[in-house]
Amino acid sequence: MEGHAGFMASVVKGDVKSAKIEVQEGIRLIEGVLIGRHFKDVPVIAQRICGICPVVHNLTSIKATENALGIKVSEETKKLREVLELGQIIHSHALHLFFLSLADFLDIENDIKLTHEYPEETKKAVRIREFGMKIVKVIGGRVIHPLTSEVGGFKKIPEEAELREIVQEVPAVLKVAQELGEFFKTINMPKFARETEYVCLSQKGKYAIYDGDIVSNRGLHIPVEKFETNFQELQKQNEIIKKVEHHGESYLIGAIARVNIGRDRLSSEAYQYLESLNWQFPNYNPFDNILAQMVEVIHAISESGSLIKQLLNSKLENILTKQFSITGGEGSAAVEAPRGTLYYHIDIDKKGYVKDVNIITPTAQSLANLEDDIAEYIPEILDFQEKEKEKKLRAFIRAYDPCISCAVH
Repeated sequence: MEGHAGFMASVVKGDVKSAKIEVQEGIRLIEGVLIGRHFKDVPVIAQRICGICPVVHNLTSIKATENALGIKVSEETKKLREVLELGQIIHSHALHLFFLSLADFLDIENDIKLTHEYPEETKKAVRIREFGMKIVKVIGGRVIHPLTSEVGGFKKIPEEAELREIVQEVPAVLKVAQELGEFFKTINMPKFARETEYVCLSQKGKYAIYDGDIVSNRGLHIPVEKFETNFQELQKQNEIIKKVEHHGESYLIGAIARVNIGRDRLSSEAYQYLESLNWQFPNYNPFDNILAQMVEVIHAISESGSLIKQLLNSKLENILTKQFSITGGEGSAAVEAPRGTLYYHIDIDKKGYVKDVNIITPTAQSLANLEDDIAEYIPEILDFQEKEKEKKLRAFIRAYDPCISCAVH
């Protein structure tokens, strides 16, 4: 998993008294670092929160700043940003579902041994991840911490030849992803379910990644601006991370939530693969988050090709940043990170300097739900040998794909 964390449960005569994820990293105080900085510095600094998912921090901070300053960007800019985030999702999901989680379910000690036992599948996972990284590099200028995206648009237009090359690669990479998806269907995922609330972005007629309202499977439907009035950050004693609850209860975000809520808006290839999994909806099995990520990989590959084709048939120069005036104000934004909805709220003064900022990361939102899930799961494995119990708990935690660096931002 990304970062360092432990787990401790207290069980008395089969009764689970507590189940806690123990974060083993110090708080980083990035929000404090941003206060007093010029708004142009915000996306550059914010994306340093994470090396696996810097794109979404970059884009969400940019969107929040634009909303604070009343800046409207072109449709071409929005589409190119969405492609950038889809590239991020492809390479992050490929990393997690194959290299970080798969060994747990094949009873293999680590991902190094996994690559030796499954060389062909490894090549496919690497090919998919390289494709995602190529998208990010072509649009963002480099794979880690993009250079070209900024408040108001982009600093430069991607090379048309490189965009066409990505489009040409889509059919081959999509085929590889579908083949890897067939391999994942052979994995025997543990059967566990606990009913919970799923939360994600939703956009009419589209599988929401870059834009949308906040919705849930329990009827919630609010604009992003009302996120902080509906969800509560809680700083509990002796805990580094502020956990997040909705009306006093935990909830889940990420691929499993998005697929449950937005599955009818997936690409045809992704929907076909999802249908082949024979899931009953709603699907409350957190282990299936891994398969949901596989669904999203197929969708993201297909959708990125479609969006790039649209961009190539439009005026790409519309993505370039135009002059705008600085008025100051407050703004909120949310974008779907690989691990779930990332939220930013920013307050900027009339000179363009940050007065206040609040960042609510996906892992901070999911940890309470993870603890509630494990508390219910533990009784199922109490009779296992100690080493086997440890393996089961590690697999459970890793299936959530936590990002500790984001959580301790």
